[in-house]
Amino acid sequence: MNPTTPAKRIALFGSTGSIGTQALDVITSNPDKFTVEVLTCGSNDELLIQQALKFNPNIVAITDERKYLRVKEALSQTDIKVFAGEKALEDVASMDVYDMMLAAIVGYAGLRPTLNAIDNGKPVALANKETLVVAGDLIMQKAVEKRVPVIPVDSEHSAIFQCLVGEMRNPIEKVILTASGGPFLGRKPNFLVNVKREHALQHPNWNMGAKVTVDSATLMNKGLEMIEARWLFNLHADQIEVLIHPQSIIHSMVQFQDGSIKAQMGLPDMKLPIQYALTFPQRIPNDFTRCDFKKIKTLTFEEPDIKTFRNLGLAMEALSRGGNLPCIMNAANEIAVYAFLKNRIGFLDMTDVIERTMQTVHYIDKPTLAEYFESDGEARSFAADLIKL
Repeated sequence: MNPTTPAKRIALFGSTGSIGTQALDVITSNPDKFTVEVLTCGSNDELLIQQALKFNPNIVAITDERKYLRVKEALSQTDIKVFAGEKALEDVASMDVYDMMLAAIVGYAGLRPTLNAIDNGKPVALANKETLVVAGDLIMQKAVEKRVPVIPVDSEHSAIFQCLVGEMRNPIEKVILTASGGPFLGRKPNFLVNVKREHALQHPNWNMGAKVTVDSATLMNKGLEMIEARWLFNLHADQIEVLIHPQSIIHSMVQFQDGSIKAQMGLPDMKLPIQYALTFPQRIPNDFTRCDFKKIKTLTFEEPDIKTFRNLGLAMEALSRGGNLPCIMNAANEIAVYAFLKNRIGFLDMTDVIERTMQTVHYIDKPTLAEYFESDGEARSFAADLIKL
């Protein structure tokens, strides 16, 4: 960045999660390039307070209204404005106090703030894949209308995005999303039936939050990423392929119409795609560990086992049919993962809940935003009733 360029004001929605805390590490390393103007979280008031005292943002907001007074009191000796509730997050996203939103709220809860940021003309560094899974058509249409860039933070989509720099006039034949395979690569249902919460949270390569880690273990994460890629890069379902790549060195690939393939590579470290999204189109130096190919003996690839990991197959169906089906699937998955993490259902039961919900909730071919919200609520209620939450 030009030394005379003012620091970019970042609104970090989801600051206490895995992406949020790593983003703050990137910002800490580049104090001349970024300031933190907004911090938001769901319920982790303790960490939010620590972050606010360190970064002194303009605004903090916490979704859990029961935590408002504690946050307000802890920050009473500062000039930081404190808000609480889901509506507050949406309102803050609409304020003209920041230059870029980093959308790192996990799950459906990130949809409305992200939509408001785009409507407000703010660039979005998107780490919340569910936003595009639920309403990708409307989100990207709004981004085009407002001429607002949506820059992906997910390592796979960042990889595709990086491969496409300088290639915008060259048609894509297909994209290849790589997946580590998670902690249960090669396992069969007779093993998976006994999997517990603590087993599913042990990812071999990536340090992620609980929800994303479970999604990785079921391969639902890769299914969500397929749908996200469809909207980010304006692709058809048959242009998106998944390959298992256990080493997580190649983060994704793009194949062009002449057969040439570009790959983006690096060690599995989310700070790199976070930094790239915040600084795009420039690359800035850092002290991240470099990839040493002298120490990497093999890079292997294999097809995903969608007979065993049926969540990926369900996501492929949702991608192919479109409409509100991805929204329904995502809602059921969020309920199922929540129940699994609470030890209410088994690992394979999650797929059954998602499948039955997708079969039952009313399908809409071209939903409005209001219908997406209704479908989400209906799917959550149905899935919760199945589990008896």
